[in-house]
Amino acid sequence: MTEISTATHAEQKEAAALGSIAASTLLTIAKFVAAFLTGSLGLLSEGIHGLLDVGATLMTYFAVKIADRPADEEHHYGHAKVESVAALAETGLLFVASGWIIWEAYLRITGHGGLVDVGPLAIGVVVVSIVVDFFRARNLQRVADLTNSQALEADALHFSSDMWSSAVVLAGLGMVLLGFELGDALAAIGVSCFVCIAGWRLGSRTIDTLMDAAPEGVAERVRGIVERVGGVIAIERIRARPSGATVFVDLDVAVGRTRSFDDLASIKATIAAAVKAEMPEAETSIIAHPRALDDETVHERVTVIARNRGVAIHHLTVQALADDRLSVSLDLEVDGRMTLETAHGVASGLETAIEEELGSGVEVETHIEPITIDRLAGHDVAGDAVAAITADLGRAAAAGGVVDDVHEVRVRDTAEGLIVNFHCHADPAISVAALHDAIDDVERALRAGRPEIRRIIGHGEPRDAV
Repeated sequence: MTEISTATHAEQKEAAALGSIAASTLLTIAKFVAAFLTGSLGLLSEGIHGLLDVGATLMTYFAVKIADRPADEEHHYGHAKVESVAALAETGLLFVASGWIIWEAYLRITGHGGLVDVGPLAIGVVVVSIVVDFFRARNLQRVADLTNSQALEADALHFSSDMWSSAVVLAGLGMVLLGFELGDALAAIGVSCFVCIAGWRLGSRTIDTLMDAAPEGVAERVRGIVERVGGVIAIERIRARPSGATVFVDLDVAVGRTRSFDDLASIKATIAAAVKAEMPEAETSIIAHPRALDDETVHERVTVIARNRGVAIHHLTVQALADDRLSVSLDLEVDGRMTLETAHGVASGLETAIEEELGSGVEVETHIEPITIDRLAGHDVAGDAVAAITADLGRAAAAGGVVDDVHEVRVRDTAEGLIVNFHCHADPAISVAALHDAIDDVERALRAGRPEIRRIIGHGEPRDAV
């Protein structure tokens, strides 16, 4: 396995940028030395161009170094867009360099510019420059493609243009040797136009990134992924924007409002995992909006209303009256220490909300039932008392004839009275309603002879259960 494949993206980008800095510096020095020794105006122009290259590569290096910093309190989405800023600045340098070449070509065509001094040193420097720029541009483009770095892509384009610029100088040297003095100037204009077109395309892509333009096809891919996730009713909005190698995706989805909060969290986690699996570069933020479904039952609608108001209900009963009206009755659980006035206000608010949901003709009745919100300090009652209560439960069960085998009786003494828990067996085929009534009968029979009991909780089990 090669080193480039085991290094992190940050290390790859920094290494490529540092190599480019070193190459630009050495080539610039060589061009200036050759220009002064040969008097070549073309090489002097290339040396000045090389100074721009050094500045561009230094800019790229610091851009990729800053871009890989993690998000902080001021930059919640990280620092990757600094690469886009660097790429935009470097695109500007491409236009400056092209303008310089065109100006020099104009001077030569009009007879105001110097002629190239054709000599072995000048040709050698240009050939070395072409070879170095070729391999440098190829390496930069490879790392840019691997890491999705706009700054390195701009650097690769820059040095590709330098390679063609040097090739024009070399071609000009050849034309001068053949006696056509202005051939290099005309070729330089053509290459400069090509560089400007390439720079315009890169600049357009960079500006799109800075303007948060949605990457092409990302929204469609995300939509296709999310539509396969169970529990999602509709996709209401998809927003995507690139930042370096990362694509940030904001998703608004609709889910059934009867789902629990745990269900909503599970659906969101499933969406995020599915998007990540197919688009590793994506970071997804998901908002799930509850929506009413056409097939919701009245029970579900009332339960949602109670949950949204933060109250607990049970024994919910819905009746369809003869005149197409509905009657809804339920037990509303409130803190037993609450005053009647406060509890009645809670009940009235719930009743009004149900009427608004189901229609003004609905009848709503609430039975206010006290519950203990805080923990009760309790301790186990002595064995004799437990045995007596167990015997009473057994007799009550036998009298009812529906449940039997009373066991796991636990009795705890609290500040509010005794709390009794017990298990019993019943026919596995019995309905839940019939079992509930039978256990209620046992509980009432026990409470009738023992006013000190605050609450009784009976748990029915199928007779064949292990």
